Amino acid sequence: MRNALLIPILALAAGSAAAEGLPGVSDGPGPNLVIEIADAAGGSKGTITLDLYEDKAPNHVARLIELAQSGAYNGVVFHRVIDGFMAQTGDVQFGKQDGDTARAGMGGSDLPDLAAEFSDVSFQQGTVGMARAQDPNSANSQFFIDLAPAPFLDGQYTVVGQLVDGWDVLQAVKKGDSAANGAVSEPDYMLSVTVAE
Repeated sequence: MRNALLIPILALAAGSAAAEGLPGVSDGPGPNLVIEIADAAGGSKGTITLDLYEDKAPNHVARLIELAQSGAYNGVVFHRVIDGFMAQTGDVQFGKQDGDTARAGMGGSDLPDLAAEFSDVSFQQGTVGMARAQDPNSANSQFFIDLAPAPFLDGQYTVVGQLVDGWDVLQAVKKGDSAANGAVSEPDYMLSVTVAE
């Protein structure tokens, strides 16, 4: 079951308040994922840009690029968003906005799971990590973006990149129900995901 992809909500007290800026963030060499986010009605909320770390997690980055270039991420919802923690998306199997999203968060893609590529990069505001099930080698298509520092995830999840543009757009993604581990009703979704070098 992939829905239990991150630390339970009870472990979040240490990182509940997000700072104003994104310290240490600068435009990286790319490749970048450019994601236009829409609300449940289809209205654009803006664009975020994620700089991908090919040098830290080459296999995971290659997977994100492959899925983006194939169009698999277009229309996929942010199924789990916890205020003061993270926004999770990327379930291309069960997370399509125009389908039944009741199982969003439990799926992946038709591609095989990936072996972990842990690094010394710490989870901070805007850090992009690969979601997984209990097995460290079970990441597939889902990823999350930190809304606040989360160093308790360090060495447990593969870091694949960093948000470099669109912090205000990310913060505006519809939040989920904290009593339901961040599950979102009528969630926002990735309208389009493209790759820029």
